[in-house]
Amino acid sequence: MAKIILIGASHKTAPVELREKLAFSHAQIETALEFIKQDSGIKEGLVFSTCNRLEFLYIPGNRVLEDKDRIDAVMQFVSKLKQISVSEFKSSLYIHTDDDAIRHLFCVAASLDSMVVGEPQILGQVKKAYKTAVSAGTTGVVLNRLMHKSFSVAKRVRKHTGIGDNAVSISYAAIELAHKIFADLATKSVMLIGAGEMAELAVEHLMTHQVKNIVVVNRTFKNALELARKFNGQAVQYEERESALADVDIIISSTGATDYVLTRDQVKGIMKKRQNNTLFFIDIAVPRDIDPRINKISNAYVYDIDDLRNIVETNMTRREQETVRAQRFVEEALLAFRRWLDELAVVPTIKAINRKMTDIVNLECEKTLAGLPHLSKDDAESIRRMTKAIASRAIHDPILFLRNTGDHRDDSFYLNVARQLFNLDIPDHNY
Repeated sequence: MAKIILIGASHKTAPVELREKLAFSHAQIETALEFIKQDSGIKEGLVFSTCNRLEFLYIPGNRVLEDKDRIDAVMQFVSKLKQISVSEFKSSLYIHTDDDAIRHLFCVAASLDSMVVGEPQILGQVKKAYKTAVSAGTTGVVLNRLMHKSFSVAKRVRKHTGIGDNAVSISYAAIELAHKIFADLATKSVMLIGAGEMAELAVEHLMTHQVKNIVVVNRTFKNALELARKFNGQAVQYEERESALADVDIIISSTGATDYVLTRDQVKGIMKKRQNNTLFFIDIAVPRDIDPRINKISNAYVYDIDDLRNIVETNMTRREQETVRAQRFVEEALLAFRRWLDELAVVPTIKAINRKMTDIVNLECEKTLAGLPHLSKDDAESIRRMTKAIASRAIHDPILFLRNTGDHRDDSFYLNVARQLFNLDIPDHNY
């Protein structure tokens, strides 16, 4: 019977400083998938990495190895790849197996485990992780079915609950924070660093508050220009970001940079030109874009992704009732997938019983017919059909019993009994 294991760390278990260190680039995800392919203890697997979580989801392939050995191998791989000791992140890991792993995946895809419950980006990220794994050839029968089931659960939750009403995201939480800082955003200018999806979502929310001016900064000027034009803003070159600080009030940064895009020295130098007017930085990137030491500068305030938790918790409270409904959909999907998985575990045994009975019938029938040369061709064929029908009727009820898995019985026990009764040798991981 296929086992499912999920190992991960998220915003619920690890602070932003650790999540920065654990975040996988696309190239590192491909390296991890190659590790999965080469590991004889893993039959199928995928790796999921976002700014708020890193997760390994896999199906063990070698029953000789203990689960602990596989988990240790994954931790050692992460340690070596990210140049971080296991002791630094081990206590922040969660390890789910079987139904708990399935339930967790469904909750992640449906945005029930997100920092901001109901945010829509997560499903696309899960699909991207799955597509990458498929391209790498690390998925198979179980993961393919499991991932598609997670997609359908997520869509059902969004369609039939209010979890996505007034859709929130990290970008939305960032704007809510800006609104609390400045009661009237209509008199303020905002600079966005980064022109990706997160930045665009931030602009959409800003437009509802009719901000005075939007300045877009991006390493690729063309992308900055396109986003600025879309919202009647102004695009500036990435190299101008420091000087542009003189004329804005709020900076929202969401790039994929590995180093700070604004440092303490850069901001300290610009404050004189601003006559020490207040500057607020909202950093929604992981790894962080804004040097946290900027907080030490007078009238300069930095909020990172973890500082958005209060807003997130408020949104979660409002959505609590919808989350309860969504969890019901998750549990229904879990039961359906578990039934499929149980049936899948039975298939090799049923095939083996059929194959063994067919071989016995063919052998005995042909031996008998060899001693009856006077029979016509049609008569011999009739005897063959009859013996096959008898064998089929004989194993019909046992097979029906194996197929009809129940919620209150130990199916693995009956599966093992059937294998012993028919003297079958089938590996546990064969599906």
